[in-house]
Amino acid sequence: MEEKKNLTAERSLEIIRESIERSQRTITQNSALPLIWWGICVFALAVLIAYLWQSHGGPVWNLLWAAIWPIGYIGNWMIDKKEKPVPTTFVSKCIGYVWTTFGIFCGGTGMLLGLMGSGVLPLSLIMPNVFIFACITSVISLCFGMGTTIMGFIIRNRVIQVCGFIAGIGGFFGALHFPGHEQLYVMAAVAITGLIVPGLVIHFQHKK
Repeated sequence: MEEKKNLTAERSLEIIRESIERSQRTITQNSALPLIWWGICVFALAVLIAYLWQSHGGPVWNLLWAAIWPIGYIGNWMIDKKEKPVPTTFVSKCIGYVWTTFGIFCGGTGMLLGLMGSGVLPLSLIMPNVFIFACITSVISLCFGMGTTIMGFIIRNRVIQVCGFIAGIGGFFGALHFPGHEQLYVMAAVAITGLIVPGLVIHFQHKK
């Protein structure tokens, strides 16, 4: 009788483990298209803003970054409707928390610095009486890489981890070598390395 109970308990644990692994695989697979979509949004806006900044009016065009939120989330919502349904788990919540935190911090900081750079807000309102070297592209690239790398650790995908590391570190130091609108081309490269490439790798891995 005791042996039967042990077998039942072991079988229950095995079922739980299989369920967790299956859920994790589905979450990983479902993350492919959103990664690609957000990467395309960042890449397209970075290139567009760089062009407009250079040719038609200067850094005020950075205000267009605000458009990434509605465009990105609408596209993400449409993708989610077509994906395989998966129950809410600790893993999926963690991934959501990582990118929500990224969006709030980087989006808020970027908008404030964009408003200051375009003259809508006075510089003294945010940074009074100090001289400070700041490269928002470097900071956002680093945060991008951290978000992607953390996601890679959560879903145990080494490709995402490596791409996130390259995007974050490469984007941080790369942006320091370029002035003004040229930094946006670095952001475009970060989007390719940190979002689009991992998304494509995951997509083709699960196509096999």
